Amino acid sequence: MNSPASPFQTAQQRSSARQAKRDAVLRAAVQMFNEKGFHQTSLDDVAARLGVSKPTIYHYLGNKDQVLFECVTFGLAQLIEAAQASQARPGRGIDRLIAFLTRYAEINMDDFGRCVILTGDEALSPDSRKQFHALKRQIDTAMRQLIRDGIDDGSIAPVDPKMLAFALAGALNWPARWHDPQGTETAADIATHLVSLLAQGFRPR
Repeated sequence: MNSPASPFQTAQQRSSARQAKRDAVLRAAVQMFNEKGFHQTSLDDVAARLGVSKPTIYHYLGNKDQVLFECVTFGLAQLIEAAQASQARPGRGIDRLIAFLTRYAEINMDDFGRCVILTGDEALSPDSRKQFHALKRQIDTAMRQLIRDGIDDGSIAPVDPKMLAFALAGALNWPARWHDPQGTETAADIATHLVSLLAQGFRPR
């Protein structure tokens, strides 16, 4: 005879449910920061969008500054993960760089990457700002290394890796400000097109 199913959640189910609620709060917050601006958005606004109480926001994420730090940290972590995945790919340096740049652009057009670009670091506390800059340096270092790898194997023209990294990041950060998620072109299509245009500048002649 089968045992009746327990009406009580397991520890794993409780943990999964908590994470899902936390993710929902974070997603609502980052979307409102992007829509209205960080300073114009209150946690009351976020709570109202989700139909929960303000203490619920504090329970899952803490105060407003902590919520912002969670948002930008998640966006930067996605970029670091993309860089690591590209570095691990086989093939030429230029192909690994293009794979990273394409993902970089896509992330910056999504909610959390967009928050990194639109909000900046001035809204963060001094301690959070230091961590923010450390993560950004990690991304810049990874991009420069991908460029150097391509130069070393001859698939990228001999250029200054620092200057090229700055130029690429600047170009691919900008779509966060003009891309319309409801528009006819997807983020993936825009990313592919932009990176294809940019790659014409660093391919060997």
